[in-house]
Amino acid sequence: MASSLRIGHGYDVHRLVEGRRCIIGGVEIPHSKGLFGHSDADVLAHALADAILGACRGGDIGKLFPDTDPAYEGADSLKLLAAVMDHARGLGYEFVDADCTIACQEPKIGPHREVMRENLARAIGCPGENIGVKATTTEKLGWEGEGEGIGAWSVCLLERCN
Repeated sequence: MASSLRIGHGYDVHRLVEGRRCIIGGVEIPHSKGLFGHSDADVLAHALADAILGACRGGDIGKLFPDTDPAYEGADSLKLLAAVMDHARGLGYEFVDADCTIACQEPKIGPHREVMRENLARAIGCPGENIGVKATTTEKLGWEGEGEGIGAWSVCLLERCN
């Protein structure tokens, strides 16, 4: 018997480079480096989008928004996230809950966490309490700890509504 609940997992990484804005969860965070990518490179929004797509078996964010398409150059990742959720709804799924983790040594995420949650919730069309955002350093280990990039993971729960 098929369950009406689906779990999805998403993971994304972007390099930190000079000359780019550092946008995470729709928040532009003042930092000496920004995230490199075809869109605005919002690593958190991308991880959540991939989790949603995983739950509805819709592939990944690159399938819907290829980085070879000039239409998505510099794109606002919150708008892409909203489009992903619209896609999932079109397949008969509704968002239930998500939990997200950001791994970086810098910048500090704590001061921006609540606004990130609100931004993600607004893009998805759910209450802010249905999205968790937390951060961890890697104790200066690995590429995140050395400040080379930022990684994000997300898990989400969707429910089939039809």
